[in-house]
Amino acid sequence: MEQTSHHFNENVRRALAEPTLKTALDRTTTLLRTRRAKVIDAFPQYAKARETAQKIKDHTLDHLGHYLRQFEENARANGAQVHWAATPEDARRIVTDICRAENAKTATRVKSMLGEEIGIAEALTEAGVERIETDLAEHIIQLAGDPPSHIVMPAMHKTHEQVAELFAQKHQDPGTKQDIPSLVESARRELRPKFMNADISISGANFLIADTGSFVTITNEGNAELTTTPPKTHIVTVGIEKMVPSLKHAAVFIRLLSRAAIGTEITQYTTFYNGPKRAGDRDGPENLNIVLVDNHRSDMLSDFLRPMLRCIRCGACMNHCPVYATVGGHAYGAVYPGPMGSVLTPAMTGLKGSKDLPNACTLNGRCKEVCPVNIPLPDMLRSLRARQFESGMVTPKAKWSLKLWAMLATRPALYHFCTTIANINLRVLARGQGKISAVPFAGGWTRTRDLPQPEAGTFMQQYRKQQR
Repeated sequence: MEQTSHHFNENVRRALAEPTLKTALDRTTTLLRTRRAKVIDAFPQYAKARETAQKIKDHTLDHLGHYLRQFEENARANGAQVHWAATPEDARRIVTDICRAENAKTATRVKSMLGEEIGIAEALTEAGVERIETDLAEHIIQLAGDPPSHIVMPAMHKTHEQVAELFAQKHQDPGTKQDIPSLVESARRELRPKFMNADISISGANFLIADTGSFVTITNEGNAELTTTPPKTHIVTVGIEKMVPSLKHAAVFIRLLSRAAIGTEITQYTTFYNGPKRAGDRDGPENLNIVLVDNHRSDMLSDFLRPMLRCIRCGACMNHCPVYATVGGHAYGAVYPGPMGSVLTPAMTGLKGSKDLPNACTLNGRCKEVCPVNIPLPDMLRSLRARQFESGMVTPKAKWSLKLWAMLATRPALYHFCTTIANINLRVLARGQGKISAVPFAGGWTRTRDLPQPEAGTFMQQYRKQQR
């Protein structure tokens, strides 16, 4: 997809003016937050599992070279071909070369953010290969011509009413009903023949297992299995950070992933692949190609962004981010939206073209709190802001605002005096109506929403009052 992070502010204005976007985001993020909270409450070992997952990831990253070599050796022993791609260009070339060698005309594809990151869709089109997205949400956005807006639910920005209208235009047999089960049936009728007749299949992987040379896919629709099984050749594109040492380590993450992502104890389909079809197997691909992609991940190993390589792509940080829930994924203008994307995008494409993303955060800390592998996202976003400041990438207005803030924050008496005055003025602006519709010199805050009327007295005044 074309990166438009450098137009973040324009993207945000466009998103805020979209009449149905907030409805679509509220429906899904509220549901996901509620479901996650229930399954975490019912998982008493959650804190221990989270701590264990962090330790496994940190250990694997400390010895990533060792585990990558072990995986390559075992995957080759299983009969797979292993390719190395330092850049997205390398990965696209490897994939399209395989497609040409197989004379492929059609390719079914399982949703993979790594595939979006390296531009698989565009590469297949340029190579003359028809791409068929098999994940339901990816199928929807392929028909709509949209990029994904969420890493787990790519069509989160659409209401089911919009999907019904889309299917009526694009499907051969859209059916007569517009409820969600009927829409799913319509997609099944549309995709089933394409599953069976594709020349090649392409997927990502949730985890790579070093000591067996296996990889794992986790889906709720079974589309991964239907995609990877019928075609003669299967290509896996996966980031090198998806490595875990062994099967027992993968099990720790499988217990966390679904709970964090969609609020269920486990997904419908978890499949372990151990090489291509063997003699006596009734189905499966005859050729298996695994493309291991770096794309600046090695650089992150020696940087303060290293904890970001723990990410298991669950999307929990997005579901709990007030900024994402207001503007949606497209506003970020990059493959990875939300808090994790505001860290990954600068790491992979440079801070200059995505300088607004680290600032698209309230630093409320909720993203770190819900992250199943305890990634310190607010700390990294704050460090990226510091790097921007040190590099002279902030505007004079922002620079002077920070200096003013520093002056206040280092003078407690002056700070408390100013916050008291601000509190009184904001309550006056609310006019007893419980909300503030306009604040002088702060139109950006109130142009698209009202601010709540503050409580009487500042936080410290209320705190001292309660101590008496």
